[in-house]
Amino acid sequence: MPDEISPLYAEIFGKTAQISWTELAPFFAKGLLLWIDSEQDLIEVAIAIVNDDKAQITQLMQSNRIRNLNDQDALDFHERDPELWASVVSPWVLVQERSRK
Repeated sequence: MPDEISPLYAEIFGKTAQISWTELAPFFAKGLLLWIDSEQDLIEVAIAIVNDDKAQITQLMQSNRIRNLNDQDALDFHERDPELWASVVSPWVLVQERSRK
């Protein structure tokens, strides 16, 4: 979390919650889930998308820190039922697994 919280950060943070794979599966079926690497700040990535920060988003995609959720990911989430967090940045649902420690 940044030192100073912007109103946009606070708004997105307030709309971010833990969610089960079962609840996310319909969004996956529609191709609307974006996987966010657990090392990334989910809210900061959402802000980059809201602000249409093409340079940052491109860099994150090229380094595989953001990507479309694929069938293998979906099967893995279904089998493991991990702790997932999601934030909606219409039309996308950003999903992130908390890092396993």
